Amino acid sequence: MLVACDVYRPAAIKQLQVVGNSLNIPVFANENTKDVVLIAKQAMSQAISKLNDVVILDTAGRLHIDEQLMQELRNIKSNVKPHEILLVVDSMTGQDAVNVAESFNTNLGIDGIILTKLDGDTRGGAALSVKKVTGRPIKFAAIGEKLSDIEEFHPDRMTSRILGMGDMLSVIEKAEEAFDLEEAEKLEKKLKKQEFDLDDYLAQLRQMKKMGSFSSILKMIPGMNKFGDIKVDDNEFVKIEAIICSMTKKEKQNTKLLNASRRQRIAKRKWNYCTRYK
Repeated sequence: MLVACDVYRPAAIKQLQVVGNSLNIPVFANENTKDVVLIAKQAMSQAISKLNDVVILDTAGRLHIDEQLMQELRNIKSNVKPHEILLVVDSMTGQDAVNVAESFNTNLGIDGIILTKLDGDTRGGAALSVKKVTGRPIKFAAIGEKLSDIEEFHPDRMTSRILGMGDMLSVIEKAEEAFDLEEAEKLEKKLKKQEFDLDDYLAQLRQMKKMGSFSSILKMIPGMNKFGDIKVDDNEFVKIEAIICSMTKKEKQNTKLLNASRRQRIAKRKWNYCTRYK
């Protein structure tokens, strides 16, 4: 069960409900009160009655210097007695992330850290400092905004990223999750027989999208760091998908059929597709 304890940020409850629905996880919310401790206690009672195994309290983001909101967290801890407290740290904030982690650990006593925005310009150097000052493990890392971009933290892989050596193990794991082995073998046979068409290419493209943003994948490949911070607009892949989806079966199998009139028809359909999926 997810519990909406962020009663300050506009639409925070709705956002959590959307996440819960996408994962088929129940979300508890009480929009009639701003008493976060009461909400947490009500949620725990409901979770016990419904035999929920795990309860996650989603509290509001706050500055470590805001004493009133820090006291709110201490009140939640004393009333609900959570088994684990995880602090979400923005890796892009640099040294400030270290100050936040140290303050939260001193005032609240955290059990672990979730490091976000590792897909940004930073390579995750904050991970080393945060671990050092708190003595607490980094349990998860986020390399994007999608739910699939949250992954278990591996210190050795983070070291490789910081040193610009890539992270091929993570690429391989993502590929194993996204690609179907049986389908891959079929495509391999098609390639050998020179029967690979645009439908097959589209299937490969959609599987690639499951691995996350193309920019984040490139950063994990050894040697790519020497080309600088490579930015790839994933919307360009939507356009490619739109073009292929706007073609007939015969056109996908034989692109030599694409004369001027056919290209004009595809361009019009592609525009409608892109507009619909913006």
